[in-house]
Amino acid sequence: MPAHNEEAAIGDNLRRLLAGTEPGEFDVIVVANACSDRTAELARQDGVRVLETQTPGKVNALRLGDEACRTFPRVYVDADVEVTAGSVRALVEAAAGPGVLACAPVPEWNLAGAGWVARRLHRVHEPLIAPFRALSGVGVYVLTEKGHERIFPMPDVISDDGLVHRSFAAEERAVVAGARSVVRPARTVSAHLKRRVRVRQGNRQLDALGLPLPEGRLELRSLGRLLAERRVSPLDAGCYLAVLLLDRALTRVRRDQVSWGTDASSRGA
Repeated sequence: MPAHNEEAAIGDNLRRLLAGTEPGEFDVIVVANACSDRTAELARQDGVRVLETQTPGKVNALRLGDEACRTFPRVYVDADVEVTAGSVRALVEAAAGPGVLACAPVPEWNLAGAGWVARRLHRVHEPLIAPFRALSGVGVYVLTEKGHERIFPMPDVISDDGLVHRSFAAEERAVVAGARSVVRPARTVSAHLKRRVRVRQGNRQLDALGLPLPEGRLELRSLGRLLAERRVSPLDAGCYLAVLLLDRALTRVRRDQVSWGTDASSRGA
């Protein structure tokens, strides 16, 4: 469990994870990376192993925690994501299935505190990306020993779960219906747009590494299907499209600014 300044959530999430477990059933390792709060202290209070590093970065924390692990399968959990012992057991059971190298739970979205537009945005965004997600964006993934050999030592990437998702064929990974993770998406439109920048950067990086997205890219006609099936309302779709257009406009502006800066530099400006 990599954790950077997660004192607000780490205690509750660890207690939720460990509730009802037998002594020694789970070997939980929290890697507190570049923390300036009480993340490590609070994690120790729940009796888990804690590693501390001053080097920031999730992937470095994942590598450190992975090196300290003792057994397989291994469950990688974001510190701000809620998952129960029952869900972990279901994931471990699924990982023992024939041909399965990696698996993940079904996500549930906690929209408490989200703004009005952000709520409607996520009502559309999540069902749109669900067919493309599998192991990414749910805050938890599991690797078997054979699956681990394909991923670790993990390279320095922006999107660790995207790397995991793209590294396995559809028949090698599983989404486990009996397991759930509770994820808190962006609470505001501004936070969503910032997250989208990072998602695009991560996707470009994985493309450059020769890891194409097996399911292809999201197409807007999928939104039409959601509307036709009445899974989202026209108002929800309108909010989603407005934010999408804003996202594309900001992306174009940033691209032009970078291009202009490069041109100006080449002219000696």
